Amino acid sequence: MAKKIVVCGSVAFDTIAVFEGHFKEHILAESIQSLSVSFFVPSMRKEYGGCAGNIAYNLRLLGGNPVPVGTVGVDATDYLQYLGALGIDVSKVRVIPDMFTPQCFITTDLDNNQIASFHPGAMVRSAENDFSDVDAVWGIVSPDSKEGMFAHAQRMKDGGIPFVFDLGQAMPLFSGDDLKQMIGMATVLTANDYEASIIEQRTGSSMEELSRGLQAIVVTRGAEGATLFENGNPTHIDPVKVDDVVDPTGCGDAHRAGLLFGLSEGWALRDACSLANVMGAIKIGSRGPQNHQPSRHDISVMLKQHYGLDLPASH
Repeated sequence: MAKKIVVCGSVAFDTIAVFEGHFKEHILAESIQSLSVSFFVPSMRKEYGGCAGNIAYNLRLLGGNPVPVGTVGVDATDYLQYLGALGIDVSKVRVIPDMFTPQCFITTDLDNNQIASFHPGAMVRSAENDFSDVDAVWGIVSPDSKEGMFAHAQRMKDGGIPFVFDLGQAMPLFSGDDLKQMIGMATVLTANDYEASIIEQRTGSSMEELSRGLQAIVVTRGAEGATLFENGNPTHIDPVKVDDVVDPTGCGDAHRAGLLFGLSEGWALRDACSLANVMGAIKIGSRGPQNHQPSRHDISVMLKQHYGLDLPASH
């Protein structure tokens, strides 16, 4: 069986509705102080999401053995059954009986503007999840409640599990001192280019400087690929060009999964980042965070074609 990877973060539902009009025609500046609007949304879909769920899904596509660590409500029975059917160990996803699963409600108009609401639900209890009995070779602390992220990071540090710190959507919750404390416990830091600029601003240190205290920093740059920082030295990782950009939702999570798989297999950091780029490119061609279904052979072919690397035989 593949080596276990602890995946800490949110396990959530995304409900996406499409308003077949334009918000700007209904949200008027002169009436904004007494706003009361209703949108008819004939098109709606509910997706399985959350950072831990998405990362675990992509790791499973690679043949990895993810152990998601998250908190959900009683409404998550179908999600847990779905993950279990994929062969994902859900024993560390805790069900809180009197709460709802974290949920994001998104309404999009024809200009791709979005109005979103997020209900944290059971996520506020995530710090209680103990995974100290999991024999993992790597882990990740991805967006969750702030208390949960700190608790998970401390458990991994205490357990000797090297881990990736993925700030992501939790960025507004972390001060400069918070970031320094988390980075001090982490092995690898990941961020997109915007998040990286905020981290630099809040900590007062550049990515080059911060990378000297870590094994690596990986900064994703969308269609421009990624930058790997090792001991203060940046290396550009060329992107995988895609023909059809369908939906960027979950691309960062797919990228993290590729990186984690490479790290767990003992790959060179550059090679792990290359696999990460492949996973992000595959995901962007599909709508929703967990609807892409490449075979392991498909992933292997893309990795060989773009980077000359071989995916190891399935465990």
